Amino acid sequence: MSHKVLIYAEVRNGKLKSTTGETIAEARKMLGGETENIHAVLLGEGCEQHAKTVATFGASKIYIVDSPETNTYQGEPTIQAITQIIKKNNYTIIVGPASPTGRDFFPRLAIRNQGAMLTDVVSFQLERETVTADIPMYLGKCAKIAVSQAPITFITLRPNVRPSEVADANAQANVEKFSCTFDTAKITAKVVEVRKGNSERPDLTEASIIVSGGRAMANKDNFKLLFECADTVHGSVGASRAAVDSGYAPYDLQVGQTGKTVNPNLYIACGISGSIQHLSGMRTSKCIVAINTDADAPIFQKADYGIVADLFQAVPILTREFKKMTE
Repeated sequence: MSHKVLIYAEVRNGKLKSTTGETIAEARKMLGGETENIHAVLLGEGCEQHAKTVATFGASKIYIVDSPETNTYQGEPTIQAITQIIKKNNYTIIVGPASPTGRDFFPRLAIRNQGAMLTDVVSFQLERETVTADIPMYLGKCAKIAVSQAPITFITLRPNVRPSEVADANAQANVEKFSCTFDTAKITAKVVEVRKGNSERPDLTEASIIVSGGRAMANKDNFKLLFECADTVHGSVGASRAAVDSGYAPYDLQVGQTGKTVNPNLYIACGISGSIQHLSGMRTSKCIVAINTDADAPIFQKADYGIVADLFQAVPILTREFKKMTE
């Protein structure tokens, strides 16, 4: 059996998400580097502008769905559009990101197509005709291997667990504009307004550098130290649950079991003790730097580098040094 792979290339606010390159790179690895049977779908107004980039990652064909129903993300129109592409072209593996969008519609897409669902995986591969995937369990303390022998398998890949890779920088996009027929009776919800935040910083789940603060930040105003530090390296700011519960930071900055799971190249934990709930959200970071006055804080057991110091003295020094590096 020759598997055909369809990649959901997520576009948000007109920008192609970095997860597209990651999911295509993992699909290429699964197929031994072969790209002929790796296709992608872009949805929404103006999405065709991203086709060239998607092609360089290794998608040999790109479907463009540019219709009013898909201009603003909604689960049901997205499911209907992708389902029609799947059925017309007999795809056997459909891959997308384990982002808020992917987590929202992929399980329903799997049910609609009577397929198996492998969710929030960190890698996937083929063993003969069987799809296998590695999925972290118990706050990342161990992992399980999930197996699908279903005729069609749906997979969501955790963001930032592997780098995106350009397969051919000179690749030309093979674009097919796909016309969908939508069952409007099933579209029972309508998006009437999308309110965007004022921050220009990268989303936590996609940031390559994160500076996080814990209860030791003491108050909301002190988080300005972390924002200044993060801005010097185009990073984002996170927070522990303790800091969020204390009112020092909003919930959308929370990293951990009940917050966001992040996988940056550099994670700087400032005044964070390192509870297992927090570690579960950032333990896969490529490099972890911990700043804490308590030398016995659990965070140091996970950190690659530890600084036993007052964060209010250490962070300004880091900021100053980062500025020197970026000048």
